[in-house]
Amino acid sequence: MNGKVIIFSAPSGAGKSTVVGHLLGLFPEFEFSVSATSRPPRGTEQDGVEYYFIDADRFKELIAQDAFVEYEEVYENRFYGTLKSEVDRIWANGHVIVFDVDVKGGVSLKKYFGDAAMSVLIIPPSMEVLEQRLRARGTDTEEAIVERLAKAQSELDFALGKFDKELVNDKLEDTFANAEALVNAFLCE
Repeated sequence: MNGKVIIFSAPSGAGKSTVVGHLLGLFPEFEFSVSATSRPPRGTEQDGVEYYFIDADRFKELIAQDAFVEYEEVYENRFYGTLKSEVDRIWANGHVIVFDVDVKGGVSLKKYFGDAAMSVLIIPPSMEVLEQRLRARGTDTEEAIVERLAKAQSELDFALGKFDKELVNDKLEDTFANAEALVNAFLCE
């Protein structure tokens, strides 16, 4: 299984982190790829756990040094990306890499890893449900929620049809079961 990659992407609030967390608890051979970001930590997030927190200037330096498998400027001076060193670290441990990334990152990662990767797009049942989920998190300002909803629609418009699998996250138990089935099929290839 070494050399395999599973990519989960979704608009913010669609449930990708919840699905990824569930799968990481079931599959001991999985290891989460910690992304780098230039945004500040939210709540109790810790550097090296949820993200590698890197300021925007340093992030740009790393881009210039070709240190990323992929990266994206999601908002102005708000970068997210996957460090090559993170991929090397996980494969050195003999694990399957699991990514939790935005949709553009997911498309980029699939192109980079090719057949070694399975890409899954998690879709909210509706934009109204997505708005409810974002508000329930309680981590964003009203302005940020409005921005995230607009971005979510454009991300879905961009992403549909570009992933190996699409998974609607309506009922969480069903989403978990469907994600498990997708992963098991991919691992048996």
